[in-house]
Amino acid sequence: MAEQQEQAAADAMMTRIGQVAMLLHGGDREEARGRFLDLWTEIGEDGDALHRCTLAHYMADAQDDPADELAWDLRALSAADALTDGTTDVRTESRTDARIAEHQQSLAVRAFYPSLYLSLAVDYANLGRSEAARSHLRRARDTVGVLGDDAYGDGVRAGIGRLELRLDEEGPSGGAPEATPGQTPGQGRGPGGETLGPPRQRP
Repeated sequence: MAEQQEQAAADAMMTRIGQVAMLLHGGDREEARGRFLDLWTEIGEDGDALHRCTLAHYMADAQDDPADELAWDLRALSAADALTDGTTDVRTESRTDARIAEHQQSLAVRAFYPSLYLSLAVDYANLGRSEAARSHLRRARDTVGVLGDDAYGDGVRAGIGRLELRLDEEGPSGGAPEATPGQTPGQGRGPGGETLGPPRQRP
């Protein structure tokens, strides 16, 4: 019974995060930021890693400052690492994998990483830090094999290819590109703006 209650509470939080994400995708960035911050406070810095990963990566898309965007994507990566660092007992890991499968069509935890690294690479590129961008892009490329031959996997691979071309065009000195007219920070960060498995998938 206690485990069922825990599962229900976890599912409720994922639903609440998804509802705020709908606000974000609807264009209400300021309202979404405020609600995400409220949820982040509720979850806590040491709260459920899946919730933190999902919320932090959505929150990155809600930022206007590229440095803030990077900070939230780093939080998402840290939370993903907490899911896979080997310190979680088998029963907890099994419950976590079951929740990911339910919400994200059976994506394993390891499938977080190609798009997490891609998002960080884009963040660093936007800040003019080309070496850091290339480093994370290599990690995205090295881990992309875990993704399937489907629309999502194709989108992440395409995002990696686009960023590779962009960095090659910018050269070793890098430099943050000018924003496309009408584009706000947080847009254009990968395939359809959805570079991470669970957090990027729209509810």
